[in-house]
Amino acid sequence: MKVESKYKGIIMIIISAFCFALMNMFVRLSGDLPTPEKSFFRNFVAFIFALAVMIKDRESFHFQKRNLPLLLGRSLAGTIGILGNFYAVDHLALGDASMLNKMSPFFVVLFSLIFLKEKLKPYHILILAGAFIGAMFVVKPTFQNAELLPSLCGLLGGMGAGAAYSMVRALGKRGEKGSFIVLFFSGFSCVSMIPFMIFNFKMFTPVQLTFLLLAGLSAAGGQFSITAAYSYAPAREISIYDYTHIIFASALGFFVFADIPDMFSIIGYVIIVAMALAMFLINNKKGNEKI
Repeated sequence: MKVESKYKGIIMIIISAFCFALMNMFVRLSGDLPTPEKSFFRNFVAFIFALAVMIKDRESFHFQKRNLPLLLGRSLAGTIGILGNFYAVDHLALGDASMLNKMSPFFVVLFSLIFLKEKLKPYHILILAGAFIGAMFVVKPTFQNAELLPSLCGLLGGMGAGAAYSMVRALGKRGEKGSFIVLFFSGFSCVSMIPFMIFNFKMFTPVQLTFLLLAGLSAAGGQFSITAAYSYAPAREISIYDYTHIIFASALGFFVFADIPDMFSIIGYVIIVAMALAMFLINNKKGNEKI
């Protein structure tokens, strides 16, 4: 039964990775709309989904007052993460943007030190340093690099996502429901985008609106799939399969946009995935030792 549950978790996390790759593709296909506008529609769909789930399950909309700072922090960090990711998706090869966003698990380790008081082990520091070196191969931080700003935005997106995930973990330990956290974040993100949209609104075509809604649906599918995945199996056993996102994103980027990553980006991909694999193997070993 345990093996069957693990395989279900692997399948669900791969489905999630594919959904998030589709989300990035649809965001880019939506064209030259402002990034806040894209973020609004992505989160509006997620808000409707989370609201529907809470009503269906008759969950309370009440939250603990002591958790408000964490809820606001998670929402702000998550909004920054989405804006950074979407800006990178619009200006970089899809694989590069997705890889920079996948720096988030390493930032989770770093921010867990702040929000969960978890201690960093020497191997954590080495793996974080290795992942950062890999990210620099993707970013290529030179003033001659025309893609430096979107690359840094993509890295900021991964950092924001990492901070958000660590606060989600802290909120979960404090008893907040996942669906309410998603609802609060989605609502916060939508409202915070309204001022930007008022002063820089660009009317979309029916085709662009369709792609934006598809991006939102893909994001919702990814969110529910990854939630299901971690209900079937612990993160230490299946988290590495989330990096199939890079394969899907690179394939979609190649076939839909003719994106071809350069040699430096490929080296960065290899280093970051190797660091993720090292973290996965160490966590798995330590988890097995506790059994």
